[in-house]
Amino acid sequence: MDDNPLQGEHFCRKRKILFIDDESNVLDGFRRMLRNQRKEWDMSYIGSVDAALELIEERYFDVIVSDIKMPEKDGFELLKILHKSERTRNIPVIIITGCNESDMKCRALDLGATDLLNKPVCREDLLARLHSVLRLKSYQDELNNQNKILEHKVRERTIELENSRLDILWRLGKVAEFRDEETGNHVIRVGWYCKIIAESLGMRSDFVEMLFLTSPLHDIGKVGIPDEILLKGGRLNHDQWEIMKRHCIIGSEIFNQDYVGMKSFLAWSWKNEHKRYNNENNPLYKMASSVTMTHHEKWDGTGYPKCLAGDEIPLASRIVAISDVYDALCSERPYKSAFSENEALTIMGKEVGLHFDPDVYHAFAKSLSEIRIIKEQFSDKYLKQKKGIHNKKKGRFEKNTLCR
Repeated sequence: MDDNPLQGEHFCRKRKILFIDDESNVLDGFRRMLRNQRKEWDMSYIGSVDAALELIEERYFDVIVSDIKMPEKDGFELLKILHKSERTRNIPVIIITGCNESDMKCRALDLGATDLLNKPVCREDLLARLHSVLRLKSYQDELNNQNKILEHKVRERTIELENSRLDILWRLGKVAEFRDEETGNHVIRVGWYCKIIAESLGMRSDFVEMLFLTSPLHDIGKVGIPDEILLKGGRLNHDQWEIMKRHCIIGSEIFNQDYVGMKSFLAWSWKNEHKRYNNENNPLYKMASSVTMTHHEKWDGTGYPKCLAGDEIPLASRIVAISDVYDALCSERPYKSAFSENEALTIMGKEVGLHFDPDVYHAFAKSLSEIRIIKEQFSDKYLKQKKGIHNKKKGRFEKNTLCR
C-alpha cells in the first residue's frame, strides 16, 4: 500500500491525481486537456467508484476529481467512504456537477468536497482548480509533516523523562544500600519479588507497576541512621533499636515534605505551571510514603512504628514485608550470615499469622519458582567478587527481628 509519505521527498515527487467518471469519452477528454502535465503529474483514469476505491487502497492520491452522477456508487458515496477512513479523509476531492444542480453542489460540499467544477469542463478551469487544490494540499502536507515531527519529538522527550524518573527512583532506592555494601542488589530483588507476589494475588496492573517502582524505596529512611547503629555487627541495645526503628518515619517524611520548597525549586523551569503540581495527589508518592512507613508492621500488631494489625497494614507493605524478610534472611548482613533457603522458609513459616499476612504468604510460596530465578539473576556474588568483599564473622541472629 502506497501510504502518504510525509517526509521531505514527498514535496519533490510527482503529484498523483485520480479521475473518476463512468463515461469513457469524458476521461479521454481529461487526458487530452492534461497531456502537457504528464511530466509534473501522475494521472490515473477510472470508470467506477468501486474500481477507484480498490486503487485508492493500493496507492495514495493527492487529489481526486470525480463526477457526481454514476451508476451503482455515485460521487456522494465516494465522499462518504473517503471521509470514514483516517487515511483518506484529508484527500481533496473536486466534484463535477451540472450548472443547474445547486442542491447537489450543496450536498457535495456538506459531505466534504473541496471544490466544484461545472459541466462542460474547460481546460483553463480544470488546470486552475487543480493547481489551487494541489498548492493547498502541499501546505497541508507540510503542516502535517511538521506536526508529526513535533509529536515524535514530544514522544521521545516523554519517554526520556519517564526513563529519567524511573532511573531516579531506582537510584534513590539504592541510596540506603550504599551505606552498607553487603546489601548489594537487595532493592532490585525486593522490587521483583513484590511484583511477582502482587501478580500472584491478582492485583491490577497499575497497582503492580506502582509497587514495583516504590518497593525498592522501603529502606530509604536508613540514610538518617548513624553508621554505628546501621552497621553494628551484633545485637542492638534498647536505645539503638529505638533509633533504628526511626528509619520508617524518616523514609515517609522524605515523601511528605512541605510542598513550598518544591514549588520554589520548580518555578525556574515551569514558571506558573508549578502551581499545578500537587504531591499529595501523586499515587506513586502516596504508596512510597506508605511503604516506607509501614513495611515493618506485623500482622498480629507487634510491629513498628504504629503497631498496626491485619488489614490496617496497607497491602503493599504486607507484600514488601515478606519480600524484604525473605531476601534479608537469604543474604549476608552486618549482623548475620546468610541462611539457606530452607532455613529461611522454616523461619518465615513460623511467622505466618504473626508477622505475615497468611494470604500474601501463600502467594509468595506459590511464586517461589519465579522468585528463585530473580534471586539467582540478581545475586550479590558477582558484585562482592568485583568489590573484593569477603565473609566476616557475623553476630548471632536476633530472633526478635527478621530484618532491621
